[in-house]
Amino acid sequence: MGNSGQKQPGDGSNGLQWLIWGLFSAVLMMAVLSNALFDTRTGPSTVPYSVVKKLIRDGQVVSADLQEHAIVVTTSEANAAKVEAFRAVTPAQGDPELLPLLEQHNVEIRAEAPAGVSLLTYILPWIVILAVYLWLQRRMMGNIAGGNGGLAGGLLGGRFSKPSATREKVIFSDVAGQDQAKKEVAELVDFLRDPQRFERVGAKVPHGVLLVGPPGTGKTLLAKALAGEADVPFFSTSGSEFIEIFVGVGAGRVRKMFEAARQAAPSIIFIDELDSIGRTRGTGLGGGHDEREQTLNQILAELDGFAAREAVVVLAATNRPDVLDPALLRPGRFDRHVTLNLPDKAARRAILGIHARDLPLEDPADLDVMAAGTPGFSGADLKNLLNEAAITAARRNGQRISRDDLGEARDKVMMGTVRSLAIRPEEKHRLAVHEAGHTAAAYFTPGADPLYKVTIIPRGHALGGTHMLMESERHTLDEAYLRGQLVTLLAGRSAEKLLLGTVSSGADDDIRRATELARSMVARWGMTEGLGPVDLRQSEDHPFLGQSIAQPRNHADATAAQVDAAIIDLLKDAEAQAVSVLTEHRPRVERLVASLEAKETLTFDEIRQCLEPDNKVTPLKRPKGGREDAPPDL
Repeated sequence: MGNSGQKQPGDGSNGLQWLIWGLFSAVLMMAVLSNALFDTRTGPSTVPYSVVKKLIRDGQVVSADLQEHAIVVTTSEANAAKVEAFRAVTPAQGDPELLPLLEQHNVEIRAEAPAGVSLLTYILPWIVILAVYLWLQRRMMGNIAGGNGGLAGGLLGGRFSKPSATREKVIFSDVAGQDQAKKEVAELVDFLRDPQRFERVGAKVPHGVLLVGPPGTGKTLLAKALAGEADVPFFSTSGSEFIEIFVGVGAGRVRKMFEAARQAAPSIIFIDELDSIGRTRGTGLGGGHDEREQTLNQILAELDGFAAREAVVVLAATNRPDVLDPALLRPGRFDRHVTLNLPDKAARRAILGIHARDLPLEDPADLDVMAAGTPGFSGADLKNLLNEAAITAARRNGQRISRDDLGEARDKVMMGTVRSLAIRPEEKHRLAVHEAGHTAAAYFTPGADPLYKVTIIPRGHALGGTHMLMESERHTLDEAYLRGQLVTLLAGRSAEKLLLGTVSSGADDDIRRATELARSMVARWGMTEGLGPVDLRQSEDHPFLGQSIAQPRNHADATAAQVDAAIIDLLKDAEAQAVSVLTEHRPRVERLVASLEAKETLTFDEIRQCLEPDNKVTPLKRPKGGREDAPPDL
């Protein structure tokens, strides 16, 4: 967003301020040094103390001025060519012979009081310290971002992006995959365009809208599109921008931003990452004086302070709604919650179409393939995928982005970059056996997700992988599907045990995922006969450290032991079923191992060639849940 409304380094206001400060400091310094700079009188000659005493003994001295740690003597005109003055520093411990010597030679003695210290000498250091403190304070508090350029502007000026006439306008057509969310905020467009229509019938449109969703789902983009559709000023900031080391500064910035939005009404305020300042109060180390809590209190007060006729809508985004303070979510504040979910297949295709408008694709139909092959991807992930595909095409000096570029980008985003590892032949064989076990179990298990490909090429943290793609989005998980997932997860370890006689550490992630899934089946979803539909989950992780530890467990130790036993039974049954499937189709699995070890990556068609009876490929059919399902052509 543009920042043209903010003070920039080197502008006239800031330069004039520092010029005034410089002139003020120069005047003070000149006042202190004025005596030394402008005193043109000729002072007495400085001589050793012994020379002064000799002049006194010789009777050449007519007067003496005793000063603090010094003596100035004047010679007579009769004993010299002219009258002269000599100055000498007296000993620090004093000279007891000096006064008797002066009286013996009838020297006129005068004494001067010690010179007083100027008041300015005491004040000047404090003025300098204050000036340095104010300068450092301006630096820390973001004086450049302050709207007024002065001290008050530097301290309280909000770091929010002010509307700019040159910024690119975003509208609802630029947001894809969130049709339901767009419908929920669309009525705010009418309110911002014509607020009087709602006032006539006494309607109060929500001033606070909370956008909730995983990272990368388009919360910020939707807020910008709402401002673009309504054609109103858009004030954006992040929750962390309000937090500083000085208590009260964040609250001042909140007031500044809301004041600017009211003056520009109708307008939109957007606060990103609201959870950074909107966490539940009473959990900070600073208590009620904590800067975070003071800032939150000010936001709550500003939301309550809207008049009915003020056409200002406050949008906030977070991916942690569970940590927000309940006072933020009550009616009258952020009382409308709009959820943005991860896009489904059709939504992913629409998002890819928007981001690929300016990309040279060999075949636009490749986007359909990518939409089917990227379940769980957010809008930001899909944008990154297309960018990685463009980079891959540029590296090979291609003029257009091909399907292979898109496939390579997908694997890179999902699993990481290909690693060049020196793998021993026996390790490579074990890896092929492990992945072949996963692949065969997924192929022969009814209801499992269709296979995409299998590889033993190391990527990221993985040494290999078996990739499966959902034909359609799953919103609920039935027990048969979950048990099939357990079988597939444990089939890699089972293949090692069956074909090699031993197991390895390569099943670490498989065992972890299978255990988590089995625990959810037992403790959350009640998929065991012995325990039944009872919530037996352990205390969930709380966003505040230590709070989950203090929460008591809701079931007895004996019940926890039953949960553990049920989990173990589920995993052992899944392992036994995996061994049974692999044993039944052992020759085909061995054929798959040999092919995978030779080619390192097998597509779905090549997998079918290995696992079909007598190495014959039957025509593809697409019954629901059958094992003859084929994934998209990737």
